[in-house]
Amino acid sequence: MEPAAFCSQPLAGPALRVRAPDRDSDTGAGAGEPQRGRLGADRLLDPTRLIRDPQSGRTYYRGRLLGKGGFARCYEVTDTCNGQVYAVKVIPQSRVAKPHQREKILQEIDLHRSLHHRHIVRFSHHFEDEGSIYIFLEYCSRKSLAHIWKARHTLLEPEVRYYLRQVIAGLRYLHQRGVLHRDLKLGNFFITENMELKLGDFGLAARLEPQDQRKKTICGTPNYLAPEVLLRQGHSPKSDVWSLGCVMYTLLCGNPPFEMADLKETYRCIKQVRYTLPANLSASARHLLDAILRPVPQDRPSLEEILQHEFFTKGYTPSQLPPCSCITVPDLTPPPNPVQSFFTKVTKSLFGCKHKSKIAPQEQDNLSRLVSDLMLSSICPQSNSKEPKQAQEEADGPPSLTETAPEERLPRSLPIMGSSCEGSEECLTAAALMESTLCALRNCLAFMPPAVQNPAPLASPEHLLWVSKWVDYSNKYGFGYQLSSRQVAVLFNDGIHMALSSNRKILHYNTTNTKHFSFPVEVVPQQLLGRLGVLRYFASYMDQNLMKGGDLPSLDEADGPAPLLLQWFKSDQALFLLLSDGTVQVNFYTDHTKVILSGWEPLLITYVAQDRRARTYKASDLQRLGCRPELRYRLGYVLRLLRQRSGT
Repeated sequence: MEPAAFCSQPLAGPALRVRAPDRDSDTGAGAGEPQRGRLGADRLLDPTRLIRDPQSGRTYYRGRLLGKGGFARCYEVTDTCNGQVYAVKVIPQSRVAKPHQREKILQEIDLHRSLHHRHIVRFSHHFEDEGSIYIFLEYCSRKSLAHIWKARHTLLEPEVRYYLRQVIAGLRYLHQRGVLHRDLKLGNFFITENMELKLGDFGLAARLEPQDQRKKTICGTPNYLAPEVLLRQGHSPKSDVWSLGCVMYTLLCGNPPFEMADLKETYRCIKQVRYTLPANLSASARHLLDAILRPVPQDRPSLEEILQHEFFTKGYTPSQLPPCSCITVPDLTPPPNPVQSFFTKVTKSLFGCKHKSKIAPQEQDNLSRLVSDLMLSSICPQSNSKEPKQAQEEADGPPSLTETAPEERLPRSLPIMGSSCEGSEECLTAAALMESTLCALRNCLAFMPPAVQNPAPLASPEHLLWVSKWVDYSNKYGFGYQLSSRQVAVLFNDGIHMALSSNRKILHYNTTNTKHFSFPVEVVPQQLLGRLGVLRYFASYMDQNLMKGGDLPSLDEADGPAPLLLQWFKSDQALFLLLSDGTVQVNFYTDHTKVILSGWEPLLITYVAQDRRARTYKASDLQRLGCRPELRYRLGYVLRLLRQRSGT
């Protein structure tokens, strides 16, 4: 029987039960990619929150307040028909009663509707009723750069480069089309679900006019106003460049460059260009800020010149930021420098070959000692205080049946869990992955209609990597598992990963999610032999005693290490596994069914039924067409496990 939270029963009488926004799903909002199905359990909606388009007849539900300004408020609004979520600017008719006020709103709509760029908030549509004007914009779940700055106070230089490159891309597009934004600030840079930045709020935007026809109005946010604006010389593209410099300063230093307790003093500092640069800034950042924050607009660099500055050309810019960077300092390890690359190539040439080593035994011993010395200076020692030989001897003895928990056996009912990242930065990665999975699955279930059949499945995913076998020996060593590529790994109790390639010739050793070493098994460092013995026993035990958990095709092992097991835990009904590539797998004990969530564009849901037959569906197809009750129940249970682990 399905949980009541996922049942949809119409009510008799005038009230209508429809799906309201799930308050547990609140992760922030701004302008970003439209999202669907962010609605949770059925509940009776407040009719005063329903918005109806008089022309199309479509009905929308007004959710939480996202922000407010002088003329309008912005809300999270959901289309009750298909679950699509928007950030909607609501302007009361009373605020546009005068002709010039209405004309200003219509100009904003016309201008924004004409803009189409990856880093510009997308305009969807608008309508009005007797009470308000509604402007429907893209929605995003990670709020704005102002929220990130408020949580972090300062950002790393690689993060600032990451965001500024996107701001400049959007701003170049505007300037090329003769549009000035005139209100660049952190609160108008919205962050999408995949950490992409988009410029929004064009309430003060204007077309670029000739010098003698420019309006002299002082408009914008005080801390970001350019001197020429305060001097009533009008806005220009270089005024937006000035504001960009103020944004860069704020992100790097923690506060706007000219911020003072008294607004008049702030304006005085801006006109005099009086600010200080902290000593902890890099030389290139200081030089670029000094170039941008100049009193004469013509002396400031263009957007193209800013991108050519050494702050961007010589500094590392990540291709993607992790979601955890919204609230905490991320681990942004840049690519290896040439010296490190040379060392990597040499190491691979010595140890990375998969054929039998031709190195003489004495040379192998010397190389092994060399690698051991290198590792001792860069990785954590084993927590096991016993000598490697003694640990090896212990691994030779098989664990008793009471100490193992293969798939064919019900586990203990007490909650058991493990992690590769307890107390380290990898916990943030795991949390971010689970947050993304939670959001995606919640969206899928929100509007899923009841159905008696599953939709047509997709072909088996070509690159789906999943856990086909597992053994829990965490009371002594750790958690062992085999991937569908036949690579066998152990997550030891101290968080160390060790894996054998499918041909059992290459050993992969990870002290964290990002620190990886590889060795041919014949030259494994001495201090790792004990763990290698345990790993080999796990591999032998699973090969001889456990069946593959489904009929999904086996994969050829890719070059390099496979995804790592970040977290695992046992509930009273299932085993939960989270891999470092974002794959979530839940194995149910009683009937050996499995749910595997993989891929995010689109999200794929693979269900391994009791007969071990696997079928893969797009989450969007399940959301649109529904599925059988047994699958829907299991998806609901997976959602509860994700909520339990994420604390929501």
